[in-house]
Amino acid sequence: MKNNLRNYAATALTAFFGLTANSLINAGELTSARSVAMGGALTALADGVDAAKFNPANLGLSGYQITGLELISAGINISNNSFTLSDYNNYTGATLSTADKNDIMNKIPKEGLNLRAASEATAMSLSFGKFVFSTSAVAAADINLNRDILELVFFGNTFSDSISVDGSYADGLVYVQAGLSYGHRIYKAGQREFSIGTTVKYIRGYVVQEMVELSGTAVTLMTGLEGQGRMVARTASGGKGYGIDIGAALKLNQHYTIGLRIENALSKISWNKNAEEHIYDFNLDTLTLGNSGNLVYSTDTTISLASFSTRLPAVMNVGIANTSGKLRWAIDWQQGFHSSPGSSTKPRLSLGIEWLKLGMMPLRFGMSSGGNKGSTFSFGSGIDLSPVYLDFAAITGTGFSMYSAKGLKLALSTGIRF
Repeated sequence: MKNNLRNYAATALTAFFGLTANSLINAGELTSARSVAMGGALTALADGVDAAKFNPANLGLSGYQITGLELISAGINISNNSFTLSDYNNYTGATLSTADKNDIMNKIPKEGLNLRAASEATAMSLSFGKFVFSTSAVAAADINLNRDILELVFFGNTFSDSISVDGSYADGLVYVQAGLSYGHRIYKAGQREFSIGTTVKYIRGYVVQEMVELSGTAVTLMTGLEGQGRMVARTASGGKGYGIDIGAALKLNQHYTIGLRIENALSKISWNKNAEEHIYDFNLDTLTLGNSGNLVYSTDTTISLASFSTRLPAVMNVGIANTSGKLRWAIDWQQGFHSSPGSSTKPRLSLGIEWLKLGMMPLRFGMSSGGNKGSTFSFGSGIDLSPVYLDFAAITGTGFSMYSAKGLKLALSTGIRF
């Protein structure tokens, strides 16, 4: 019976991941190496092309308007919420004892094992005064497995065990977008300025998978294994839509600025090319070792849809920054409005430091904690051969050692400031 349920779990996992194998949610802030190095704390500090990514209202402030061309910027993130590189080295290929399995399970939070993969790239983004025109391509997947499934894989099932898949999901998205950002100052008194701004984005979608429903339980009884479940997912290979970011910025004086941005305050992508809904139902009726071939009932249905729509997660960032001198710093508070793939209602706090004492080689450090991404340290540098610049950054785990990293996150940006 233990092997039977374990085999059933393997089959269910194959179906679960099969829908995402060719799907790559919002990649987030991967295309600014400066931001990645500073832990993402750039809401009140971003200027030029970066202002379009982090707060378009900054474009309305004096000192934030830059004429330049970002030739290319790219970032990649592959991460999980449970295991470090050190854990991977310790357990990969090893024969796991019961103590090892318990240690692995203790590292997985109550919400389950979360896996993320994302990449984002921009090319030929132009900033000129209060305006920025930008383009980007995004590919991302967000997958979550609850603890019941993982405990089954490691320990099998025993009498009265109840296994649930609730809380698991697998969502993915690939799209390109073109955006126009504008910031406008509406108040000035001495050094104090207040501005508002927006970024309007046209989105062309290429691949989507949206997990609409995933539920199911199985329990081991004296008579055998009983259970039922249902999975509903929507997929498509083409669509169009829009996204709108809004922001506000208050420049207190030449040293300090406060900013607020709501990313994707409005958004919608309508998917109408090869739009389908996939429904998988199963029922286990007193499954035993002797009758497993006869009493596992399942249906797999695909329905063609005229269209369906999805939204990008709305996220608010509030930040304060010291914007002058050789040592600059920024603090950001990030808040999602809904708990969903790509967004969390748990707040996330980020701190970034930029040291410009070396002139052509800035040094940047950051840390962030909270939300659904865990705690991370980051660092980066660059070469500023005005007008040409090159920035790069990397993120590690709970320390600057790569062995504490729960994945890989890198970014590179290069361009010209006129």
